[in-house]
Amino acid sequence: MSERELEAGLESDVKAGRGMAASGRAVVEASGVSKRIQSGSTSLTILEAVDLRIAEGETVAIVGSSGSGKTTLLSLLAGLDLPSTGEITLDGRALGALDEDARAALRAGRVGFVFQSFQLLGGFTALENVMLPAELAGYADAESRARRALDRVGLSKRLTHYPYQLSGGEQQRVAIARAYCGEPRILFADEPTGNLDHDTGERIVELLFELNRVGGTTLVLVTHDMGLAARCGRQLLLSQGRLLT
Repeated sequence: MSERELEAGLESDVKAGRGMAASGRAVVEASGVSKRIQSGSTSLTILEAVDLRIAEGETVAIVGSSGSGKTTLLSLLAGLDLPSTGEITLDGRALGALDEDARAALRAGRVGFVFQSFQLLGGFTALENVMLPAELAGYADAESRARRALDRVGLSKRLTHYPYQLSGGEQQRVAIARAYCGEPRILFADEPTGNLDHDTGERIVELLFELNRVGGTTLVLVTHDMGLAARCGRQLLLSQGRLLT
């Protein structure tokens, strides 16, 4: 399916009334969110007037063509960046009212993030990679948390292996274990299968949804894979920086 066909199909769903927000307590909200960056004397608008609400326990896919602002929106929702205008509320806290230390503490206690490129530290073992954010968050039981998280993703026998000794799928499982080590309320995933072959990607997808079902963790992901997007309870379509739902 081409990106144009993707947008046409999802826009049809929007007009038909599908893709509506679930009821229940909101864990992520955006109100009038825009993001602009300065390039020389030119101001480039990446996102414009985005409003959304994601309820606790939902699975949501953010989709759209390349350059539509998907990854930027995900970063803003996770508190990794701040919007130029508008407000984002994460687990009941308005991010714009917090300084960087307070936002970092909120992310450490509430948020997990899985990157397409894994972003593991090459000089650290699988166990050390998973332990690190838990240690930085001040958990006294960081090692036991990391061991449990790695066991949940099937890597209890790979604790002492370094990233270069692991396959791509194993590295992504380490990244997922790291994201879940602090038992987050919300997991954000940016193209979590983008660097994986089809079969490995399917296993990672199964793992993400299993963790959502078992732990009730809200799952918000960016993907170009319409098969993956269709498995989420809701799809949000971005087009030229605007949310069409």
